[in-house]
Amino acid sequence: MVGSNAKGDRRERELVNALDEAGFAVMRAPASGSATERELPDVLAGDGERFYAVEAKSSAGDPIYLDGEEVEALLFFARNFGAKPRIGVRFDREDWFFFHPGDLYTTDGGNYRVKKETALAEGTDFEEFVGHSEKVTLAEIGGEDGPDQATLDILAALDRGDLGVEEAAEML
Repeated sequence: MVGSNAKGDRRERELVNALDEAGFAVMRAPASGSATERELPDVLAGDGERFYAVEAKSSAGDPIYLDGEEVEALLFFARNFGAKPRIGVRFDREDWFFFHPGDLYTTDGGNYRVKKETALAEGTDFEEFVGHSEKVTLAEIGGEDGPDQATLDILAALDRGDLGVEEAAEML
């Protein structure tokens, strides 16, 4: 288990460094989750406009499970601290994705689960989390009837790697 704890610590430090580089004041809570009587989030971050209390989890590819009490403690801390509670998940070879705890799947036992597919499809990516981009849906691009064929063709070319992001953005 020491290996997974070391990996989790490394991932938390990675998140702290990325938030710092994005202009946030950030700190990793010392001994969060184990060596203290109080339940603390893994990371606290703020940029003057947004303040987050983050429980950070990583996995090689298996679903990530969070104990219900752990999530309740995050919600309690965030509410009393004045921060937005977020669950940050990172799967190997993927970036960080963020969820409000209320948006996570709840198991019959009262715990929470995040699958890799869910993180990629529904999670808030790092750039949006730190305010550097904003998610836009296909319906928003194309209006009431959805996107037109030209828009779909550009997005398909982007997905295949035929176009870069900036080229596709210019065309759209």
